[in-house]
Amino acid sequence: MWLVSVRDLQFRARRFVIAVIVTSLVFGIALAIDGMRRSVQSETPAIVALFGADRWVVAQGATGPFTTTRVLGATAADAVRRQPGVKRADPVVLSRTVIANPAKDANLVGHVLGGLGSPPISEGRSAQKSGEAVLSSGVSIDVGARILVGGKAFRVVGKTPNGRYYFGVPTVFVSLRDAQEIVFKGQPLVMGIAVKGTTRALAGTTTVTNSQVVSDLNRPLAGGVQSIVVMAVLMWLIAAGIIGLIVYLSAIERMRDFAVFKATGAPSRVIVGGLMLQAVIVSLVAAVVGVGVSKLVGLGLPFPSELGAAGILQLFAISVVVGVLASLAGVRRALTTDPAVAFGG
Repeated sequence: MWLVSVRDLQFRARRFVIAVIVTSLVFGIALAIDGMRRSVQSETPAIVALFGADRWVVAQGATGPFTTTRVLGATAADAVRRQPGVKRADPVVLSRTVIANPAKDANLVGHVLGGLGSPPISEGRSAQKSGEAVLSSGVSIDVGARILVGGKAFRVVGKTPNGRYYFGVPTVFVSLRDAQEIVFKGQPLVMGIAVKGTTRALAGTTTVTNSQVVSDLNRPLAGGVQSIVVMAVLMWLIAAGIIGLIVYLSAIERMRDFAVFKATGAPSRVIVGGLMLQAVIVSLVAAVVGVGVSKLVGLGLPFPSELGAAGILQLFAISVVVGVLASLAGVRRALTTDPAVAFGG
């Protein structure tokens, strides 16, 4: 029966090739979409880890430095630094902004130059004075170029591979003073204080851990991530429907074959296994092709699609499940075939 199923794939090769091509497109899109989810979920802990802080001090009532609208005076950092157990405490400004000409949304990170929040450099150098900026990936502007950020002119002195967050939005890293001029018109205000070491809350403030900051930053992303998951699941279901239709049509055309097998005493598990084998083979081949398709789809996405070993292994595991589920309709059709059909009844 197994050999017969493989021969049937060869006999109806054109139909199954079409099924593989169409299913691989669905698998590739689903894998790229799932890669977007992985990318979004990995961005948040990465941007928080970039600061190298152990704890954060924010205004009382704020849930985290990235989402708060409650601000602190920058001088609060001096009081934090005087606490025992504090190795370093640097105020930060975290906001949204626009890079002009052409307009592009961006995150703005204002930090103490050389302090906590200074990004690793992959090209050029770190910012060393006011008017200099470092850009994350996602912005096609060369080192040495002049840009307008929030209406203020900067010279790009470096690039970093890190720093994108809020669904892949690129980030501009500038000095704390420059960020205060953009966001607070020069007032000495900050969203929070990144602390290296241990600290306690001052009057009118509260402290949060890195995990709490990550959870707070993930909160506004939850709806978007859920939408991505739903889209991926729908793609898997579409793939199962395509393969299921092909296998069902094959089962209808092979009714006399199944009748002969049943009339000659072939156990049902052999018939079931043969149809499942067909569906799983088609699904696995489509998954292999789908990996290449996902890389092509990823080139057209607005932010990176993370395609790693875990995602590929997940695709192959899901493809097996999809193949088994897709074969059920054909299996039911085969098991209900009357053995009398083998004799023309």
